[in-house]
Amino acid sequence: MKDFDIDAYTPAEMAARVEKAGIVKGNLDFLSMFTLSLLAGAFIAFGAVLYTYVIHDSSLSLGLTKLLGGLVFCLGLILVIVAGAELFTGNSLIVMAYVSRKITLERLLRNWVIVFCGNLAGSLAVVFLLSQSGQWTAAGSAVGVKALAIASGKVNLTFVEALSRGILCNILVCLAVWLCFSGRSVTDKVLAIIFPITAFVTLGFEHSVANMYFVPAGLVLKQNAGVLSAAEGYSGRFLTCQD
Repeated sequence: MKDFDIDAYTPAEMAARVEKAGIVKGNLDFLSMFTLSLLAGAFIAFGAVLYTYVIHDSSLSLGLTKLLGGLVFCLGLILVIVAGAELFTGNSLIVMAYVSRKITLERLLRNWVIVFCGNLAGSLAVVFLLSQSGQWTAAGSAVGVKALAIASGKVNLTFVEALSRGILCNILVCLAVWLCFSGRSVTDKVLAIIFPITAFVTLGFEHSVANMYFVPAGLVLKQNAGVLSAAEGYSGRFLTCQD
């Protein structure tokens, strides 16, 4: 029987665990990989949906509003890590298994391509379900107006701004996933996720998979006459993108 231990894994042990996980992920069969990536896309979208709903009518300062939004957005990665889904941004860490020659470049790229496509499909499924649910019409369509404003802010970034924010975001996402490998319990993993993920949301960095929900949602809402009409009635302060 192994000795019982509650201490966090050491950085060296974490690296070995990350490498081992990379081998498993790189060798998943197509159906498992795609199904798990569908789930991850949906999970991150749920975090984005909750984020939008929570901040849509906030009267707090910009910093506190985004801090609160970052806390609730953590739902997405918590679901991914605890449920064991495949997320493109976190799977950047598979490169460790490639560098140590435990998986091939073909396996690495195969995982990234399949997972990216699956994340997109899962996110779009949530966009479709939200469009049918009437959730965006809550509070006189204020929720939909905020979702539209968030999407507008994202697509109006310059290329350099979007790329820089994406890199900064993924540094924090990978750090969150990395820290999860130090934990021995669900509680450890949840706590490891909260600070890095809250930080990237609060700082306005760009998560590629979250944007697979935010931007398509904006495209759908752009065709919604009720939301567009409601948007005209709100002040510029409300329409400022607090993402």
